[in-house]
Amino acid sequence: MLTAEQLLAAQKANVETLFGLTSKAFEGVEKLVELNVTATKAALAEAAETTQSMLSVKDAQELLALQASLFQPLAEKTAAYSRHLYDISSTAGAEFGRTFEGQFADAQKKFLAVVDNAAKNAPAGSETAVAVFKSAVAAGNNALESVQKAVKQATDVAEANFNAVAATAVNAAKAPKAKRA
Repeated sequence: MLTAEQLLAAQKANVETLFGLTSKAFEGVEKLVELNVTATKAALAEAAETTQSMLSVKDAQELLALQASLFQPLAEKTAAYSRHLYDISSTAGAEFGRTFEGQFADAQKKFLAVVDNAAKNAPAGSETAVAVFKSAVAAGNNALESVQKAVKQATDVAEANFNAVAATAVNAAKAPKAKRA
């Protein structure tokens, strides 16, 4: 049975965790806003520069060359923006994941302590039932660890795929320029 002090301590820890996660979420939002402000400023400056360049074009061939020269930097900038966006979201997700894993590990330890305490105080003759229950808890923990490992592997594969797609997009944008040279 939990005491009032234990319940109060658990509640306090939960509130601290909530505020910590809220702070991390706001940090992620701040980084996202900063990224978007920077990208918007750069896009506005480039739009002004491109407009000036287009106004100074003398013929259609020069216009086509100007348009073609804009595609590679655009692809690279889009890939860089996507990379920053991914980094911000994966960092925030990792923070949340670590917090939840820590909370789960703590709750798991407390639960196992309750199970052990109950097993010690179980009536005589219930050893088999206690052993079955402990075995079920261990199997559940093993299954959860397997799921966590699978999620981690899937995340790693998704990140590798994201990096490959970004690199391919940048290389594809460079290819037409290489063919013209």
